[in-house]
Formats: sequence, structure tokens, C-alpha cells
Amino acid sequence: MSEASNNLHNCHLIIGGGGFIGRHVGLALAHKQERVILAGRRRPDFFEKIKFPKNVMWMDIDMYNTDWEACIENVDIIHFYAWGSLPSTANLNPKSDLDLNVGALVSLLDAVRKRGYGRVVFSSSGGTVYGPPRQVPTPETHNLAPINAYGASKATAEIYLNLYKNLYGLDCRIARIANPYGAGQDIEKGLGAVTTFTNKALKNRPIEIWGTGEVIRDFIHISDVTEALTLLSMKNIQQQNSVFNIGSGTGTSLNKIITALEHRLNRKLHVVYKPSRSFDVPSNVLSIQSMKKTFNWRPQVTLDDGLGRMLTDLAEHPDISRLHTDPYVNFNDDYTRDLQYTDCIQY
Repeated sequence: MSEASNNLHNCHLIIGGGGFIGRHVGLALAHKQERVILAGRRRPDFFEKIKFPKNVMWMDIDMYNTDWEACIENVDIIHFYAWGSLPSTANLNPKSDLDLNVGALVSLLDAVRKRGYGRVVFSSSGGTVYGPPRQVPTPETHNLAPINAYGASKATAEIYLNLYKNLYGLDCRIARIANPYGAGQDIEKGLGAVTTFTNKALKNRPIEIWGTGEVIRDFIHISDVTEALTLLSMKNIQQQNSVFNIGSGTGTSLNKIITALEHRLNRKLHVVYKPSRSFDVPSNVLSIQSMKKTFNWRPQVTLDDGLGRMLTDLAEHPDISRLHTDPYVNFNDDYTRDLQYTDCIQY
């Protein structure tokens, strides 16, 4: 390791920096006086609307076709948050999902290996890599047994991260994130049951649920995810322990989200139940004991509080199409808000 070990003004490259998690983590790191490069295929519109601090810049990167050695020059910590598929789409072309996404990660890891230093933080999927769990809450030591191509690719990526860690001594850290939600989530890509349900509830639109609504998920607010990933990227840890679940540690059914929204809105919601989908894991709740012990981290936002925040934001900003960052994540005093929620959903 080089400069990444001293935790002072490191340079972070965030691949997927235009995404929901990437931009939140980038701004949080910038607030801690870290240097941040947000990177993605194209510069997003929000980059002009948010008043980024001077220690944040944008870099165009096509992760499927790029010179990684040039991209990581002078970078201390690399965050790999980009992924070109979803649980609902990866099954359509598993080979492409594997070749493109895992291939991009391995190319990056090889560039880090050749350089000889650098920390890599990878966002895996705590909701899919375990498959149907034998133990709930599910610890990091649970076998990986994904039941969809998305989870299989994420699990394969983890294998390569561990391979490069063991063979070449790379500082690779894996975050198995549960189901994040919050303002700024791009549900146009099919993400976010909590965000989608809240938006449709306020607009009096039908809420579609696949199955009976009794599938259990571990929902975690974006502010808690942001804090966890910031700690994971900046703190020194023992290399033997490099995989961490990031969730609330509490399971909630989709029907309970509906009930909570109905209680807050004081009216019944129009829910349409559709046939269940084969790629949906019936139950997923993550054990977060390792994050608690290693980083003294605990989620601060309950699901009920998170629903309240989203309802307030959407009610106060009905004409704005999309909140690029959650207003409850305290980056600094100078960023603009903007908000939009669409109709696709993945849970």
C-alpha cells in the first residue's frame, strides 16, 4: 500500500459515480476533504446542477473499453460501483453479463496489480449472492448460492477479488449491500421497491407486486449505506476480514411497506398482485455484526423514518422530477435538489 494507508486526502476514483450510490459516496468523501473523481460513461445532467466542491471532478470512462492503467494513475482508492445489468435483465443474456461486467473488473484488477498498490472497494449484492438462505440473518460466512445470473456474476466478481488479494496482496474490500432506498434512486432502471411504492402511493397510482407480497427484504437508507461505504474505503482493517454485509439487519415484507404507507397516508392503496418471478429470493436479511464490530457502524434510519422522509420530500416537491441526492445526507450546505421517480421496480 502507498498513500491509501494514511487516510489523509486520498484520491478516490468512483466508477459508477453518476449512479445512486456513487454520487452519494463521492459527495460524502469530498466533505471529508478527500479528492474525488466521479467516473462513468457520460457526464450526467445533475453534475451541472449540484454545486460540487472543488475537490470533485468528473471523468468519462467506458468501463468495457478503457485504459485502466491510465485511469488509475495517481488514484489511491478505487470504488467499483458500476454494473451493466439488473436481477431482472441479467438472465436474458448471462454470457454477456459475465463477460462485460466481470471482465471489466478483472481488467481493472490487473491494472492495479501491475501498478503495485491501491485499494479496491466493490459493491456486491447482499440480496442475490446468498440465494435462499439457510441462516437468517445471513452472515458473510454463508455459502454463496445465487439463483439468478445477476447474483452469479456478482459472486464470480467476488471470487476474482479474493484471487487477486490472495495471489498479489491487493487490498480488495467487498460490500454486500442489501436493498438501498432513498431520494435520488433511479427506479427508471427497475430499482427500489420502497421508492417506487412511495411515489405511486402519493400519485394514487396502482402499485404492482410480484407474488403474494410476503417476500422479505432488508431495506437500508442511502445515508446509512453512504456512511458504511465511506468507512469501508477509508479505514485500515485486517486483510483477513474483507467482506462486509451492509444492511439494516431487519427484514420487512412488501405488504408491510404497503401497510406502513397506508397508515401514514390514512387511506387504502391500490395494490395489484402479479405472478411471482423465479429470480426473486423469497427472504433476505443480512447480519451486520461484522460492520458493527469492525467499524462501530450502525444504521441510523429506521424504515418508518425513511418512509416519512420520502413522503415529505415528494409532497413538498411535486413538480420536480428527480432528487439527485438525498437531502438528509449531510454533504455540505451547497448542493441543489431535484427529483423524479418512474415506474419500474426491482426488489
